[in-house]
Amino acid sequence: MITALYLAHLNPVTNAHVEIINELKNNADIVKVMPVVFKLGESEINSKSFPFNFEIRKKMLTSIFGNSILVTDDYAFFAPFKKYMPPLLSPRSWELRKQILRGVQGDFFSYTGDKAEGYMLKIYRLKPKVGQRRTLSAASVKKSLYDSALGMESNWKKDVPESVVRIIEENWDIIKKFSDSEDKTTRILGMKFPKDGWSK
Repeated sequence: MITALYLAHLNPVTNAHVEIINELKNNADIVKVMPVVFKLGESEINSKSFPFNFEIRKKMLTSIFGNSILVTDDYAFFAPFKKYMPPLLSPRSWELRKQILRGVQGDFFSYTGDKAEGYMLKIYRLKPKVGQRRTLSAASVKKSLYDSALGMESNWKKDVPESVVRIIEENWDIIKKFSDSEDKTTRILGMKFPKDGWSK
């Protein structure tokens, strides 16, 4: 039994994500997809960089893959996020590894399209396979979504599956809310964290 671990923002799910997950399904018996989650107490923190909450992203994934993949919130950071730093030395970062492997039996590997991330996954003994980075990024799709909400020309619909288009349109108020707001995130060692909850 081989499990593929896919840790990603998936905010939103794009055609590139679908390609990657389909490849993983061809190379593993179980594909465990973990959209990253940031929590402050019981609440999830969302921001311009992370507009859609876990449940909406899970809905996006299941609208495409049904129950052929496992979608969990095991890739979750709990405030204060600074306690996950520095990597390797922080006990919290090793707790995160345990969460990621929750329920995994038998052999496994993790997937990333980023060489630096692959190095970190290797240090944490998550057996990474580094794939080719896709040209389409969720960040560029988010920018197109925000452009559209602000009345600019945008062709975001071509970059996401039809079922995801519908889910985004159902939650368009989220896009409008963040479209002209400040991005309250901070980048630490190449990773983005919400500012809210960093030191609380």
